[in-house]
Amino acid sequence: MNRVLVKTGGDIEDTVKDTASVQAAIDSCGNSGGGTVVLEDGRFLCGTLYLRSGVELHIGASAVLMASGDIADYPDDTHYNRYINETEMDRCFIYAEDAENIALTGTGIIDGNAGCFPNQGSIYRPMMIRFLRCRHVRLENLRLHNAAAWTAAILDSENIRISGLDILNSKQYNGDALDFDGCRDVFVSRCRMNGTDDNLCLQASSRKYPIENVHISDCLFTSTCAGIRIGLKSIGDIRNVVISNCSFRNVWREGVKIESSEGGTITDISISNVVMHNVRKPLFILLNNRLDRIGSSVGLKEIPPIGRLERVQVCSLIAADDREMERTHLRFGADVMGSPRFAGIRVDAAADHPIKQLILRDIMYTVIGGVAAADIPGEYPVVVDIRLPHEGPVSENYYPDWSRTAFVDIRNVKELVLDTIQLHKLRPDDRPPILTEGCTGRFQDGVRLLEY
Repeated sequence: MNRVLVKTGGDIEDTVKDTASVQAAIDSCGNSGGGTVVLEDGRFLCGTLYLRSGVELHIGASAVLMASGDIADYPDDTHYNRYINETEMDRCFIYAEDAENIALTGTGIIDGNAGCFPNQGSIYRPMMIRFLRCRHVRLENLRLHNAAAWTAAILDSENIRISGLDILNSKQYNGDALDFDGCRDVFVSRCRMNGTDDNLCLQASSRKYPIENVHISDCLFTSTCAGIRIGLKSIGDIRNVVISNCSFRNVWREGVKIESSEGGTITDISISNVVMHNVRKPLFILLNNRLDRIGSSVGLKEIPPIGRLERVQVCSLIAADDREMERTHLRFGADVMGSPRFAGIRVDAAADHPIKQLILRDIMYTVIGGVAAADIPGEYPVVVDIRLPHEGPVSENYYPDWSRTAFVDIRNVKELVLDTIQLHKLRPDDRPPILTEGCTGRFQDGVRLLEY
């Protein structure tokens, strides 16, 4: 195998672009059967780089691969973002399409230079990494910092192995860490993710490419938004997902949220051995159909029928608040992400489209509490089939921004099991601790409420 060492990296003040030399090394390895391109000793300032089949790009401990701050260095041939309202993120820094056996490795830094791409205005903000229809992909041990938008979007790809990443993405909106859309056979382990949006997303933008066989373990999640999101973008199916041995710390919205909202099916999800500290809403599960408007998938042409959400098991979950959760948390000083009245586990569906087969077992939940009856707006809206005539507000993915219970609210679930659940309040709360409405199954066994 070829090994090409690139040593043209400049110092922190250097403005000379290294795009041509790095791309030439990648192309040389790709054209000669594959190999490793090694960056060492300095900062490499580049625009869009195209990774080729058989090529591993290795950023050594002494190297920083820095994204150019000039949007002109990012061509528009790097596919597109699949959210209809986020076309400003169509460009990206490192791109691969229809490639096999590709890798980004090393203990160095890839820096997205986020400060050059502000949230305001119509300026494009390049994602750090986007791989489309690739096979046999590895990302290992790198520090991925300061992406101008999402850190990594891996689309319609298979056999993906990600381990040991340190992802810090805190300067701009859309600070996702890892987004998988239409991927299969995915392994994510030993990663630390800290961002301004959902840390890790599993999505299905089309029926052709489902999400399946995903394994997430031994990771730490911190976010001003959510830790793990499964769905929302769910035209296709999402199935066979295992989340285990993970911790969540200072997550201002949801720890794990599962949303079948665009007509697809989400099934066979296992979550176990998870610890959450200061996570506003540890678990959020919703089956509905969203309005066909901002935030919907590019491939969604009309409002779909409600899909299915079945066979979800959550076991051995510890979630605990401390005094930090008395605060209302904001993103960039303006967006309210969560407050005490938003806390709690929530599971919801329309009465005639219930969630099926849900188990919550061995859960210890300590919530901050402290919500008075006067802080609750009134009647809690229901989930409806949005295609049909309806009046008034409806319960959906981002509304309501308050909870009608202090701990657990489960509505319209068939074959529900609640088993061995301890609930603790740090402050008095006027709301009922737990509600199960429109549910069948063994849903009151082993639930204990302990007030401090």
